[in-house]
Amino acid sequence: MSTLEKVGARRAGIVKVVSASLVGTAVEWYDFFLYGSAAALVFGSQFFPKSDPVTGTLLAFGTYALGFVARPLGGVVFGHFGDRVGRKRMLVVSLLTMGVATFAIGLLPTYASIGVAAPLLLLLCRLVQGFAVGGEWGGAVLMAAEHGDDARRGFWSSWPQAGVALGNLLATAVLWILALMQPDKAFDAWGWRIPFLLSAVLVLIGLWVRLSVEESPLFREALAARPTGEHRPLLEVVRRYPREIVLAMGMRLAENIAYYLFTVISITFLTTYAGTSADKDTILTALVVASAVQFVLIPAIGAVSDRIGRRPLYLAGAIGVALWIYPFLKLVGTRRAGPITLAVVVGLILHALMYAPQAAFFAELFGTTVRYTGASVGYQLASILAGAPAPIIALKLLGDTSDPNLGAVTVYMAIASALTVVAVLAAKETARSSLNHDR
Repeated sequence: MSTLEKVGARRAGIVKVVSASLVGTAVEWYDFFLYGSAAALVFGSQFFPKSDPVTGTLLAFGTYALGFVARPLGGVVFGHFGDRVGRKRMLVVSLLTMGVATFAIGLLPTYASIGVAAPLLLLLCRLVQGFAVGGEWGGAVLMAAEHGDDARRGFWSSWPQAGVALGNLLATAVLWILALMQPDKAFDAWGWRIPFLLSAVLVLIGLWVRLSVEESPLFREALAARPTGEHRPLLEVVRRYPREIVLAMGMRLAENIAYYLFTVISITFLTTYAGTSADKDTILTALVVASAVQFVLIPAIGAVSDRIGRRPLYLAGAIGVALWIYPFLKLVGTRRAGPITLAVVVGLILHALMYAPQAAFFAELFGTTVRYTGASVGYQLASILAGAPAPIIALKLLGDTSDPNLGAVTVYMAIASALTVVAVLAAKETARSSLNHDR
């Protein structure tokens, strides 16, 4: 085989792997984000009808937050086996687990049918979702990172991140179409179930794509070189990489909180605080447009991170979201389509400055034999402190629906951004470093 043929074969291989990571991640996060949007739009009335609208939404977000609590457990379990038996197998299991839980939500009876058992079953499904997505991110990112080359790792690794934006785009688009086609009464009664049931089709597509890719070559090399004996990835990563885990958690704070403020809370803020339920079409339209823009931009920003480094982009994003959150809420409060779309688009662009280089950044922090566990634990533990309580904290800080406290939410975002800035400054630049190490 000639040199050109070898280069072409390697490129075709990485494109196939990245495509599998993109599709699978999009399916998993479609399922996960669908829950957040449904919690903001309908779960309060369907599963917690005895409460006033704000309290019902808070209770729905409570079950939403518990999904994040299960994510570190998923990261540990899937990371453990992913570092022992391979990335590919765990990605197939995580996708199947997520698909079953999401499809089950679409079949759940509501509070009106079975009483308190309804929210309990909803909680169980959400915990399973969280467990599955906890193992998804690390494996998908590492498959792309470990198949790629050092010079373009930021670009290749950013595609699974783009899959997250695509998953949110799909979830929001389906809800948006249903909201346009159905009256509110029909959507609340049964229409909301359709996106959850449709996940079965997406899962089958994702499985077909994922089963066709090869295992990570770096993992195969590390497995062959591993000394005989018990391999305990979690204990090893905590012993050898405690600083890197803390830094990864710190870098996640602003990114994770900002994302859920710009997406989930934007729906609740407009429909509950600034307007009425009739405004849900407007915010869903804005989220569809913004998610599409973010999906396109993430790989481009990932490529830029290969040239100028991960840290400058991450710092710009962390500072940017802190400065944008107050204008964001003011623009959403106008209830006009143009300003609302601008608010969400700019917010998700600033978020992408952190999210695009994050995959390569986190992968480069850890050695090969514990990389799945290390990246997953750092990423998912931060979710408990950041994304899980973010909608609940934001709603509590906003307070009275007649006079929402925008300043309190701004301070909340500023504190998270400051912590992320400190973490990024404390981390060394990792762009163009080799992943073929295991100190």
